[in-house]
Parts: sequence; C-alpha cells; structure tokens
Amino acid sequence: MAVQAIAKGVRMSPRKVAVVAALVRGRSVADALTILDHTPRRTALPVSKVIKSAQANADHNHGYKPATLQITEISVTSGPRIKRYRPAAHGRALPFQRRTSHIRVVVDGEKREVKKPTTAKPVVKKEEA
Repeated sequence: MAVQAIAKGVRMSPRKVAVVAALVRGRSVADALTILDHTPRRTALPVSKVIKSAQANADHNHGYKPATLQITEISVTSGPRIKRYRPAAHGRALPFQRRTSHIRVVVDGEKREVKKPTTAKPVVKKEEA
C-alpha cells in the first residue's frame, strides 16, 4: 500500500513547481532530498517539505522502513487563483492572477516487521510472614 502527502495552496505557479518535481520523479526519497537541497530554485523548498511529510507518514503511521522508500508518484496540479490588480499608466488598473499549486507525493517501500508481544508469565508475589 502506498503512502501519500499533499500540500495544498502553495503560493507558487504550478508550471514552476512541475519543473522541480520532474527532477525527483521515480527516485528514492534520500536521493530526492539531496537533489532538492542542491537545487537553486525557490520551489525546491515546498517540494522537499512534502516529500519529508510523506516519508514521516510512511514511517510513523504505516510502519515502512525509511531507508527503502521510493517516490512512486509526484504530481503538481493548479490550485485556486488569487485575482489582483496592478497599477498601470493613466490611472488604470490591469488585472493579473497569482497562481497556486497542489503538490501530491506518493511513496512506497518495504514494511517494517511488526514485533509480536511476548506472553508475560504471571508474577507470583512472595508473602512475608
């Protein structure tokens, strides 16, 4: 079963985020984080945060080994646009849109072995006389 993490409403253009997401698609989580640490783009930070979140979800919530995680899917879709106006010449106002992104990361790997609880023997207390 794959584990996912989603960041919604990231205040960056999906076109710019998709360029960075393409760098790490299909790689291991450790390799992807190393690549993103050395990528000189503003969009590398939110992408790495989502990957770290997916890694933490897989480790903590689903019992996967963090060293074996692979990015099976990373997708960037456009979020809601924020409409604004920019001052222009002759007192006019020209509209523009601030674009936002939704980043979805799916990771998969090897499950950790679940330790079975040992059956504890009942403790017999010695009576003091």
